Amino acid sequence: MTVTDTTPEELERVLAAAAQAAGPLAALRPAERARLLRAAADALDAAAGELVPIAIEESALPEGRLTGEVARSSGQLRLFADALDEGSYLEVILDSADQDAKPVPRPDLRRMLVPVGPVLVFSASNFPFAFSVPGGDTASALAAGSPVVVKAHPGHPRLSQRTGEVLVEALRAAGAPEGTFAVVHGMEAGTTALTDPRIKAGAFTGSVKGGLALLEIATRREEPIPFYGELGSLNPVFVTPAAVSARGADIADGYVGSFTLGTGQFCTKPGLLFLPEGHGLEERLVEAVRGTAPAGMLNDRIRSGHAHERDRLEGLGPLRTLVHGADSDSGVAPTLLATTAKELLADPDPILQECFGPTSIIVEYADGDEMLAAAETFGGNLTATVHAEEADAATLPPLVDVLRDRAGRLVYNGWPTGVAVAHAMHHGGPFPSTTASIHTSVGTTAIRRFLRPVCYQNTPQALLPEALQDGNPLGLPRRVDGVLTGA
Repeated sequence: MTVTDTTPEELERVLAAAAQAAGPLAALRPAERARLLRAAADALDAAAGELVPIAIEESALPEGRLTGEVARSSGQLRLFADALDEGSYLEVILDSADQDAKPVPRPDLRRMLVPVGPVLVFSASNFPFAFSVPGGDTASALAAGSPVVVKAHPGHPRLSQRTGEVLVEALRAAGAPEGTFAVVHGMEAGTTALTDPRIKAGAFTGSVKGGLALLEIATRREEPIPFYGELGSLNPVFVTPAAVSARGADIADGYVGSFTLGTGQFCTKPGLLFLPEGHGLEERLVEAVRGTAPAGMLNDRIRSGHAHERDRLEGLGPLRTLVHGADSDSGVAPTLLATTAKELLADPDPILQECFGPTSIIVEYADGDEMLAAAETFGGNLTATVHAEEADAATLPPLVDVLRDRAGRLVYNGWPTGVAVAHAMHHGGPFPSTTASIHTSVGTTAIRRFLRPVCYQNTPQALLPEALQDGNPLGLPRRVDGVLTGA
């Protein structure tokens, strides 16, 4: 099957249908939208046997990884369905009228969140399911009550087309309004849709360059819209001397496993590992990297991009090559580079550039002050990791504070690859890791991106949404006159 770019006429039909669906979809009760999400999840699971082989052909990713990714995608659809049933995502707040309030009487005020309208999702290449057509952006937008138009990634067009058909059929059968979900193809279709006034928000996972170009389009429209881009991250890891002494070999092995996982094509791949001088782990690190078999990358464009950036890093004077991972017919082998914190601090910008793929850098620091200074050179990141021991408790707070200001998720004695789909997860961070550091693309609070607040003042009961009515007919948790109440 050959997938062609969406024509202007086809795009117009998709956008018109999404706009038409916005009102009816928003009007559904949370439990009714939860039913739609569960139907989509069930259909995705049922189609896994058909979809995974297509994904293997188009992405070069292994069957086990892709099968797990289908389960992750259906799981997050069901997680959002559970969040809809629970109801607190609406942030319902009621303040009763108070004629005795000072300095002036207070009117009756009732506030909740409502869907923003049709959302445009630019899918990612490195997760053909979990960050693509049925991914977290789609799940959270549909949960919010916003129709979704997905711009398919060119790296897996046939998978995107077929997955889209599975979801459209499932949503239709479950009673979703026509136009609730659609997939379009081609960069022109994507950029045109982003400028269309019927699109009310955008979401993107990809490169810094591509994300910034789309952000500019979204913010320069006649009606600017929110654009939630996940762009790039270095995900530094800091290891204390005590941690090296206690479990240095395990840290070395874990690091190599993490930065080579998925051929280094995870957005949370650790790009730099900070070790104390005299750590004694170089030989083990080199052996572990050399022992990692070459593996395929998602496509030729990503493979050549990695090779270009890897070669640029290897050509930098402050960096020495411990292991050069050559490209071959069998795939791409990992590369390990090394430098010192002193050299990094002297000229950080050329070194602190994301290399998407199996390349990472060891940085040796002289003492705690130098490690802290190095941490301060970083911009925004999705994650930052610390490996330490109990003996470090008194000296860690300054480092943790620096990293907190630069990352959306702090990992202690673990590895950043692997993002749990859970209520508490935050997958975001300060720029350039994302364009909106207060939001996440994973976890149930991701729904907040596609909702906006509305306050009703002195509004008759008959005109209020059910969520704001006195009798609480939906059984929602609400904050009433400052007190949080249950259903």
